[in-house]
Amino acid sequence: MNIRGATFLVTGGSSGLGGAAAEYLVENGASVVLADVNTDDGEARAKSLGEEAIFVEADVTDPAQVQRAIDMAQQNFGGLHGALSCAGIVLARRTLSKHGAHDLESFSKVIQVNLVGAFNVARLVAPILAENEPNEEGERGVLINVASIAAFDGQIGQAAYAASKGGIVSMTLPLARDLSRNGIRVMAVAPGIFDTPMMASLPEEARESLGKQVPFPSRLGRPGEFAQLAGHIITNPMLNGEVIRLDGAIRMGPK
Repeated sequence: MNIRGATFLVTGGSSGLGGAAAEYLVENGASVVLADVNTDDGEARAKSLGEEAIFVEADVTDPAQVQRAIDMAQQNFGGLHGALSCAGIVLARRTLSKHGAHDLESFSKVIQVNLVGAFNVARLVAPILAENEPNEEGERGVLINVASIAAFDGQIGQAAYAASKGGIVSMTLPLARDLSRNGIRVMAVAPGIFDTPMMASLPEEARESLGKQVPFPSRLGRPGEFAQLAGHIITNPMLNGEVIRLDGAIRMGPK
């Protein structure tokens, strides 16, 4: 699929991986709808990207809000050709700690946002993509979900987060198989330790320590590197039904 002239929905697009992906897409000739619950940062990001970007406040777990973002893409840019689901939350909590058992509410919230939210976007975007005119490869659209290396190397305190990202990994192939007859590809990226706003809250010493754990390059990943991979996925029609680790060969220890 050509990026130039296409329109993409980017959830979690106000900052971090989603923000970098939105910037990359616009720089390469696409239009983007940024969907996020962070209104101030989202509006600022869209403004910085110019006329080919708009911001829509949307919670990925709310079908009506996601549908509104989809409708805005069609109304403002005349269509929709793909979605990048970058919205997510993190949680560090042991199953059993000195404070007692892991509460069910927070576990469920992480699953709801990270996994159910991604599926909600996919299921609502798919019917729109299926109506697109196919290109010379028969392709009508592409969906990219964000997993994590925690899906494979979940650490102490990551039961909820790892489960949510493991779900992203597990549904990649069946989604791709479901949508293959519609000419829609589905991929997932499992980033390692990236320099995102979440990481920015850590002390510099901690950030450096984490970066040194990466075999090569021994540093935190840059959001732009995620965006480059997303761009390649969009343009390479043979990439389908797979999860790509983007992690500098790191394999996380227990903690």
